[in-house]
Amino acid sequence: MATFNRNLQKLFDVAQKPERLVIGLMSGTSLDGLDIALCRFTSSGFDTKFELLHFTTIPYPENFKDDIRQVFAKRQADMEKLCLLNAKVGTYHAELIIQALDSWRVDAASVDLIASHGQTVYHAPSRLHGHLGYPNATLQIGDADHISIKTGIITLSDFRQKHIAAGGEGAPLALYGDVLLGSKQGENRILLNIGGIANLTWLPAEKSETVLCTDIGPGNTLIDAACKKYFDKPYDEDSRIGFSGTVNNELLSPLLNHPFFNESLPKTTGPELFNLAYVERAQEAAGVQNIEPNDLIATLSAFTAKSIADFVKQHCIGDDIKLFTSGGGARNPHVIKQLENELSGTSIQSSDAIGINPDAKEAILFALLANEAIVGEPLQIGNNPTVLMGKFSFPA
Repeated sequence: MATFNRNLQKLFDVAQKPERLVIGLMSGTSLDGLDIALCRFTSSGFDTKFELLHFTTIPYPENFKDDIRQVFAKRQADMEKLCLLNAKVGTYHAELIIQALDSWRVDAASVDLIASHGQTVYHAPSRLHGHLGYPNATLQIGDADHISIKTGIITLSDFRQKHIAAGGEGAPLALYGDVLLGSKQGENRILLNIGGIANLTWLPAEKSETVLCTDIGPGNTLIDAACKKYFDKPYDEDSRIGFSGTVNNELLSPLLNHPFFNESLPKTTGPELFNLAYVERAQEAAGVQNIEPNDLIATLSAFTAKSIADFVKQHCIGDDIKLFTSGGGARNPHVIKQLENELSGTSIQSSDAIGINPDAKEAILFALLANEAIVGEPLQIGNNPTVLMGKFSFPA
């Protein structure tokens, strides 16, 4: 009789369990901290049931953020720094997981899997990088072997590479979790996540209609970058700056005038495109280089809301549409107020209303991908890659 080595035996044993405890990790382009979600899963696919047992976001210290910014979304970066950060981020994430487990009084030995998204440092779909003969590409750092060794828990990582290898752009991966956890027969739903980049999943009422999941454009990334530059603040807390300013429509127009917004779907983007250099070019086109900083924040907030609303009006057609928000931008009242004004006939509420913590959603979705990787089967959802994602790192 064939025998497994102890790592494969452990994985086999986890797969046979009636329920699994999985930690999902998410560190987004906002660089605000590490989201850590401890979830309980039973079954898989459309039979999946999950419970969020614990959740926390542990903020990153400024020196760690500054380290990441040295290689983040830059076409040219110090290779030694990138190499060192791959190990450092993995080690640091492991330390934060141990810290969270201690605070929750959860024994690491009871956790079956960790699902680590890693830290995106560059996202390069071929239609944006434009280099002939080179494919879609993306890079997340934070080596999972460091996480598994330090925590003693089997870790899955690098989820986006399989998606690219199978013909996708590596994002948004929310599609798979949104369909399994967020769809409801007979109800037109939009699951909108406003992170650094805004993405949504359109879940039509009838299963015969096409599910759509795509990036839309900037979420918080431009607002956060401008807050950092002009106010030395990581973000616009409670939209105090945005509400104090006035939207400049002369600037809003060139901000919205980019070929990305008319490209075929699904599509992805990132801070490699939507950054302060992009804003400065729009300011020059509008002749408003000397705009007041608070008016700039108000305008960038309007840009986020307007680009989302324009997309919804064009691509999400149906009656009684319910839109559920998540991500940091869901707590930006200025953006949400403008979105409500733009989409006056659409019900807008937090994803809490469908049982998904809006702050934990992305971490939950990666935990779900890990659960699918060991007990699920590839799901055919429209023309999206039909694959299971995640690479395995064992603690021994």
